[in-house]
Amino acid sequence: MSFLLKNMLSQKMKNLSGGGGEEEKTETGDGTPTPASTGMTREEFEEYQRQERDNRWLLKKAERATLRVHMREKYRLPQSEKDENHIQMVGGDVDLPEDLAKMVEADEEEEEANDSFLGSIQNMDFDMFKNKAQDTFIEIKQSAEEKCSVM
Repeated sequence: MSFLLKNMLSQKMKNLSGGGGEEEKTETGDGTPTPASTGMTREEFEEYQRQERDNRWLLKKAERATLRVHMREKYRLPQSEKDENHIQMVGGDVDLPEDLAKMVEADEEEEEANDSFLGSIQNMDFDMFKNKAQDTFIEIKQSAEEKCSVM
């Protein structure tokens, strides 16, 4: 009981005398700045942190919009004015995040490999295949008629 009373009284005395020589910390334990380290008042510092948080949020939003624009271009979907507005709010020049850019590059490499196969199919003459299939069908039908009297 005497310990609690002594502790409470000493805290009150420190508060009355101006803190008992304790210095205000300039950084927290994790290295983030405090209002004292930046030379701002607490309100200014909170406003600064809010602006920084809002800027990071806007940047992430613009990165997502850039990704959506990229995907819409890739799959030839209609563009969204909302995405363009998000990108313009940040300044208009937003790159894809590194992880997403790597994924897009990997997808493009796969598509290039597939495009070579698809390109070769597109260059084929399907009329020739159609004619050859019809000729083969007719030959099989004639040989079956010769072998089977019912047909």
